[in-house]
Amino acid sequence: MILKNQHIFILGTSKFDGPDQSTSFNIARELAKNNKVYYIDYPITWKDYVQQWGSKQIRFRKRFFSPFSDGLIPGDIENLSIIICPPVMSINFLPEGKLYRALLKINEKIIRDRISRVIKLKGISNFIYINSFNFHYPRIADALKPALSIYHCVDPMIIPYDMKHGIISENELVAKSDLVICTSRQLYEEKKRQNSNTYFIPNAADLIHSSKALSDELEIHPVLSSIKKPRIGYTGAIERRFDFELIRTVAEANKDKSFIFAGQLIPEFVPEWFLRTENIYYIGRLPFEDMPALIRGFDVAIIPFKKDRVSKTIFPLKLFEYLGAGKPVVASNFNPDLEEFTHGFVSYCDSAEAFSNAIEDALRSDDPHLKQAILTIAAENTWEKRGQEIAELISAELQKKQK
Repeated sequence: MILKNQHIFILGTSKFDGPDQSTSFNIARELAKNNKVYYIDYPITWKDYVQQWGSKQIRFRKRFFSPFSDGLIPGDIENLSIIICPPVMSINFLPEGKLYRALLKINEKIIRDRISRVIKLKGISNFIYINSFNFHYPRIADALKPALSIYHCVDPMIIPYDMKHGIISENELVAKSDLVICTSRQLYEEKKRQNSNTYFIPNAADLIHSSKALSDELEIHPVLSSIKKPRIGYTGAIERRFDFELIRTVAEANKDKSFIFAGQLIPEFVPEWFLRTENIYYIGRLPFEDMPALIRGFDVAIIPFKKDRVSKTIFPLKLFEYLGAGKPVVASNFNPDLEEFTHGFVSYCDSAEAFSNAIEDALRSDDPHLKQAILTIAAENTWEKRGQEIAELISAELQKKQK
């Protein structure tokens, strides 16, 4: 069942012009292929406004902060529009309780009023509302009365800032949504206990972008020019989910290899030795458009996450980005559900020794059939396919509600 000609409002968890890939925005772009989609940019706070004064993001958004503006700008594809909201109050520092919830209602009204203005401007009488992991604002849809209210649960909640109020807010969102979609089976099992109408649709990758790494015309990123081969690489945030002891043991056992890490580093989670180890290279955070050139320079790509309750809920985008670039992948066995989607062509390791052995095996392999199998797996896990699956699910739910 194809979802067509619907108006869809998506409150995302990221800025539409942010530096990183976003599940929220990728799904918005996919749904916009057959529907009119309004992506509600993650609202900035007055604290953000002051701290980021003069930044490109603030300069661009300032003209839409007036309450008389509709905040509408065209997206990067047809049928996709962006809604910029006025700034909201910074209230997360408050303890959970009546004051926080009262001020949250004011913030939610600011966002809701902007959506209502667009609904009136465009003459929209029927629409779908998706909260894509923006659990900070659980009651936006309440007064809007959408035809279908959906919560898209993208990740586990692990950051103290999010958990402070987010646990209560997310529980409320899950319980009252018409439909809940989760990106990992563990999240699905958790939310299914709260809302029986919960489904599992995993994350994916931008195959068109990652496959640029396959082109012989693409030069390897210059940041790697002084780093010797073989290069074992990782892209993404370096934070709590990392199994640092695994990395330490593997790096010490493989002095002949260079371990490269590119992404945002969260200092409170990173041990001192990590930045001092001779064959570990932290090269910082690179723009998303640079990722193919960087990954092209990797001999093996890795995902060294801890195996714990939180990691069981992670379905990482980078897995399929690596595969889409044609790279062999070695991962810790943090989420057993991933094997179902990689058909035995990714090594999931339960020890540092197994991790080292898998890297060696990947470096020794020159089987062209293996590379083709990797690319086939990546092609099965694209945003286009995930968008179709979500659209079909929404279409089915609409039909059920209309009966």
